[in-house]
Amino acid sequence: MTLRVYFLLFFLALALAIGVASFQSTPGYMDADYYYATGIQLAQGDGYTESFLWNYLDDPDGLPHPSHAYWMPLTSILSALGMRLARGFEFASAQWVFILLSALIPLITASLAYSFTSRRDLSIISAFLALFSGYYAPFLTTTDTFTLYILLGGSFVLALKIRRIWLRALILGIIAALMHLSRADGAIWLIIAAISLFTLHVSRSPNSRFPIINSFLPILSSFVFLFSAYLLITAPWFFRNFKAFGTILAPGGNQALWLTSYNQIFAYPAGNLSLESWLASGWSAIVDARLWAFKLNLGTILGVQSGMILLPFIILGAWHYRKNEILRVGIFTWLITFFVMTFIFPFAGARGGFFHSGAALQPLWWALAPVGLDRAIAWMVKNRGWREESHRVFQMGLVVALFFITAAIFEIRVLSPFARKQAQSTGVPLYTSIEKILSEQSGDNAQAVIVSNPPGYFLASNRLALALPDGNIEALFDIATRYNAGYLILEPGGVTDGLMPVFDAPTAQPNLIFLDEMEGAKIFVIKTE
Repeated sequence: MTLRVYFLLFFLALALAIGVASFQSTPGYMDADYYYATGIQLAQGDGYTESFLWNYLDDPDGLPHPSHAYWMPLTSILSALGMRLARGFEFASAQWVFILLSALIPLITASLAYSFTSRRDLSIISAFLALFSGYYAPFLTTTDTFTLYILLGGSFVLALKIRRIWLRALILGIIAALMHLSRADGAIWLIIAAISLFTLHVSRSPNSRFPIINSFLPILSSFVFLFSAYLLITAPWFFRNFKAFGTILAPGGNQALWLTSYNQIFAYPAGNLSLESWLASGWSAIVDARLWAFKLNLGTILGVQSGMILLPFIILGAWHYRKNEILRVGIFTWLITFFVMTFIFPFAGARGGFFHSGAALQPLWWALAPVGLDRAIAWMVKNRGWREESHRVFQMGLVVALFFITAAIFEIRVLSPFARKQAQSTGVPLYTSIEKILSEQSGDNAQAVIVSNPPGYFLASNRLALALPDGNIEALFDIATRYNAGYLILEPGGVTDGLMPVFDAPTAQPNLIFLDEMEGAKIFVIKTE
């Protein structure tokens, strides 16, 4: 692979990313809204704070509140960096960093493919599979963790090939730290790095059933480099957490272990989630939740990670390199990720966690798929009399097929009349219109609003915003009293079970004054006195 090829891939990917981003005027959903909103706070010099609450897991005292009590900060930092360099706080100012980084994904993928195959043609095909990334394509240019995780995951696998052990340990520690600062489950990669370094110093004697540790000193020195690099990057964040919350890890994440339904992420009051409440739900419910997550995560494997058509070729490619230690590390990491996001955190995992965290292995799958196709065609040439030219025809066919799949997904999610109407009638655009009504009602924005997407509402209005609780109307009034909330917004499809009576009968609720309705969203004034 030459620099010329890498430059061509980069500019082609950059042009495609700019084209995709041109259709994105807002982040588009709550995760991306959160990272953009907290990036604004950082860029404005307000530090790690947020003027909204999207959950109550850490029992927040009030607003503003220390940010990133559940999600990690690196995406917000990059958003803030983009805004500071662009000298503006518009979404495009935060977005350009992710556009630029997304253009590096085909390069990382091509490098990884070449490290396995040493073949230019297969590496370029891998790069084009990354370029036409299927379901990931609309998400790579917004303020979310996808681009970061794909780049860092691909870099991690490439770093496993560094020959100098101390340098490998150092680089792996840095990458694992950045992955942890991107997502809480990124801590898994530190464990994987430690295991991979440990196995370098273990051998198996033909006369022994058990592995033999060659020397403890090299293991110790590898671990010193690994953990020193990791702590060098993460220690400031751990110190911030300890100062803000009294614990080095984000306090909201541990309660996610005990969810018995997804909406319990928004439970109020905090502290009701525990091992006891989890066990009280019954083993039938516990098993059913994991079977449900297993089914949805299998769909993610087939539809997202395999691009709908790549899975057979990924399997064939993995079989071809089955003795490769780096591939084994990658597959082991993916299995651990799948296990954690299916059986440990089934609700968060099935509702997007596996979609996000599994992105780290995408460069590996894109690198393996052309190998699998090449092996399949070689078998057909040898055993069925196909011509050698079949390799080129089917390679191009695979790229073209993924292009059309990506284009179809983009059409459905972004360009179709339904998608465009939904983009203009939900999220930030809807909240901007609703805020005009509230401003006319009160004349100020001192009182907070309770809504299903608090970061999005804050972006639209600069008004304090609180999450719709997983509870009944009493919980709603408790929140309104505690956090000085004066308004409630209930959106179709975003109402918790306990508040459905309010949505269904908006004029029949004591202490809730039905104010207006817009695009199906019902707006109320809350009377707490």
